[in-house]
Amino acid sequence: MREGFIFDLDGVITDTAKFHYQAWKELADELGISIDEKFNETLKGISRMESLEKIIAHGGKETAYSEAEKEELAAKKNTNYVELLKDLSPKDLLPGVAGFLKAAKAKGIPCAIASASKNAPMILDKLEVSHYFAHIVDPNTLTKGKPDPEIFLKAAASIAVAPEKAVGFEDAKAGIAGIKAAGMYAVGIKTTEALPEADVVVTDLTELDIDRLLQQ
Repeated sequence: MREGFIFDLDGVITDTAKFHYQAWKELADELGISIDEKFNETLKGISRMESLEKIIAHGGKETAYSEAEKEELAAKKNTNYVELLKDLSPKDLLPGVAGFLKAAKAKGIPCAIASASKNAPMILDKLEVSHYFAHIVDPNTLTKGKPDPEIFLKAAASIAVAPEKAVGFEDAKAGIAGIKAAGMYAVGIKTTEALPEADVVVTDLTELDIDRLLQQ
């Protein structure tokens, strides 16, 4: 019997990947580095600084910037990203999310957010679903990023659920790997990336029967 749900944010609750891509592409263009949507897939689920390091390496400019300059570049990207999010609203929830969260709350199933995004609280507020989540893991408390299971283990502990009793929801391969490494049941949300390690893969949450899921 499963006792708690742990959700990634981008690509699971809402799709802000397009805004991330827009903001990263704008910054990469300024740096004279060319990235496309395929490259952007490699940035899913990892932190802002890790994403920046990948972009810089992709452009062969690993030694071109000091740590302070990298911090400034990452902050600039985030400012652009937040500006793009200003019109985010409940209509931007992915299919089935509102109904699934409502059903979980009705059944007394605690939910937590395990996202590398420092903007998670603001995004959840704009989507008007903050009240469904007992905890949001603060990326600043993490020492390792996905696929390391740390974020999922912290999320499970935050809602007092043993990892083996939790279900994790992810749309990225690194995230699914982290969920499985934490000993959880993994639900993959289908995107352009194959998720062979997931226990079940769905297009969106409308395809899930919450009672059946709790019995896994």
